[in-house]
Amino acid sequence: MVPEILALNADMCRWRRQIHQYPETAFEEIATARLIAEQLQQSGIEVNHGLAKTGIVGILRRGSSINSIALRADMDALFIQEQNQFDYASRHGGKMHACGHDGHCAMLLGAAHYLARHGHFDGTVYFVFQPAEECMAGAYQMISEGLFEQFPAQRVFGMHNFPDIPVGHFAVKTGPMMASFDCFEINLKGQATHAAMPHLGNDVLVAAAHLITQMQTIVSRQIDPADAAVVSITQIHGGNTWNALPDSAVVRGTFRNFKNSVRAQLEQSIGRLAQSVAQGFRLHADVCFNPENPGYPVTINSPDETASAIRAAIEVAGVDCVNTAPTPSMGAEDFAFMLQQKPGCYIWIGNGGSQGNCLLHNPNYDFNDEILPLGAAYWVKLVENELPG
Repeated sequence: MVPEILALNADMCRWRRQIHQYPETAFEEIATARLIAEQLQQSGIEVNHGLAKTGIVGILRRGSSINSIALRADMDALFIQEQNQFDYASRHGGKMHACGHDGHCAMLLGAAHYLARHGHFDGTVYFVFQPAEECMAGAYQMISEGLFEQFPAQRVFGMHNFPDIPVGHFAVKTGPMMASFDCFEINLKGQATHAAMPHLGNDVLVAAAHLITQMQTIVSRQIDPADAAVVSITQIHGGNTWNALPDSAVVRGTFRNFKNSVRAQLEQSIGRLAQSVAQGFRLHADVCFNPENPGYPVTINSPDETASAIRAAIEVAGVDCVNTAPTPSMGAEDFAFMLQQKPGCYIWIGNGGSQGNCLLHNPNYDFNDEILPLGAAYWVKLVENELPG
C-alpha cells in the first residue's frame, strides 16, 4: 500500500464517521455536500455545485492530454432507524447510512486528496459525488441536467462495498452486475359495504389477496427458467376500521431482472394480471409503473473498462483477491444510467462478513473502516493506469 494513502486513513475515517453520524436522504445531502466540497477545495480541486440539487463534481487536471475519466460515489442515506450504539451512530431519527455511501464518499475523497498532491497522470479526472441513489434516480437527474455535457468524461467508473466479500478482495465482471429495478402500484377500486353484508359490495381485500398470490406465478410460469427475475410485493394498504369493507386497496411492489426483453414481459404480465383479477371480482384496477422514479436499467459493465478495473484491482489487492466471475446481484444501481451514456465499470469491494445480520439496508449495518485505504488505492491506481503521465 502507498504510504501517502495509508497516511490519509485517519482523515477518511473521520469524514466517513461524520457523514454517518449526520445522514441525509435523497436530494437533501446539504451538509454532506458541504463537507465534500470543503475537502476538495482544500486540495486545490475545482468544485462545481448544483447538479441534481446537491450534487458535487470536482475537477482535477494534469498535463496536456485530452483524455478524461469520471469516478462516482453516492452520498445519500436511507429511511431506516439505526440500532447501532457506537458514538457516531445516526443523530437524525429514522435515517441512517445502511448501505455504505458514507464510506464511498470517504474513499473517493481520499483518492482525490492523494491525486491532487501526489498523483502522476496526464488528463482530467472528474470526481462525481451523486445524490439520491436510493430509489430516487439521482444519477438520471444529474445526467438530464447536463452532467456529461458540462463534464465530458470519456469513461465512468463506480464502486460499492459488498458484505460477505472478504476484506481485501474485489469482485467485477463484464456484462450485467446489477439487475434492473422497477416499481408498480395497483389500486383496486370497488363498492364499500358493511362487513356483515359483503354481498352488497365488492371485497377489494380478498381481490388483493388473490392478486398477490397469482403474481407469484409470473416468474415461475411465464418467464423462461433460464432468465433470472423476481417479483416482490412490498406493501398492501386498505381499510381503516373493524366492521366495514373498504372501497379501495393498494398493492405495491418491485420487479427485477437482467434483460430488457424480460423487463418488458414482466411489466406486461403484471398489468394484464391486475386487470384480469379486478374483472373477476367486478372491480376496477388502476396500474401505475414507476410512480416516483424512471426505474433503473440493468447495470452493464463494458469489456475494455472492466479489464481496466480488473487490472487496477489486481495491482492493489493481488490476483488471488479479485473475483472476475461473480454472480450478478438482484439489487439495483442508478449508476446504470451513467453506463448507458458512457462506457464504464462498476466494481464491488469486500466489506467483510455479515455477522449479526449486518447486511446492506439492515439497521445494524456499518461500513468497515478497514477497507478505506484499499478503496482509495484502487481509485488512484485506476486513474494513473488509464491516464498515464
